Amino acid sequence: MKYGYARVSTKGQATNGNSLEEQVNKLKEEGCETIYKETFTGTKSDRPKFQELLSLLKEGDTLVVTKLDRLARSMTQGSELVKNLLEKGIKVNILNIGMMDNTPTSKLIKNIFFSFAEFERDMIVERTQEGKAIAKQREDFREGRPNKHSKKKIEHALELLETHSYKEVEAKTGISKSTLIRAKKKAKV
Repeated sequence: MKYGYARVSTKGQATNGNSLEEQVNKLKEEGCETIYKETFTGTKSDRPKFQELLSLLKEGDTLVVTKLDRLARSMTQGSELVKNLLEKGIKVNILNIGMMDNTPTSKLIKNIFFSFAEFERDMIVERTQEGKAIAKQREDFREGRPNKHSKKKIEHALELLETHSYKEVEAKTGISKSTLIRAKKKAKV
């Protein structure tokens, strides 16, 4: 049986042929009978759908992915995974590389590609940290998600709470009850 696996790290990821839809189309073209897909970072090995798929694979089956980095982002993790699958008699077909087997050439190619995937991920982390360090130099820097509502709008909603219920204020302002409760507690402090 041919199983396909498609993964994106974020819901918005859609570059370089990596969108879920593009991956699924390529896997269907390759003749995959069952395709597992999920939105989960490749740095984690406990991806639920991937683990479910791995538990189903048996000798003679083929696991198909569009690119090597869909399986793993580190050389050691990916290399070990492919090695374990091959030892169980499960073929691994990486569409942009080819069929993986236990030949020395295949092992070399696999390790080189996983090394590049790991390097690419490390570079992304490094660039993100650099960007964050630059942003922290700004006076108005604030870590985390930006506030959905302005300070003025929150203050107005708190004033409305004096004469209206949470439900009424939520309907008028669009600010959730939980946000209003947090703002009220913060205002008391």
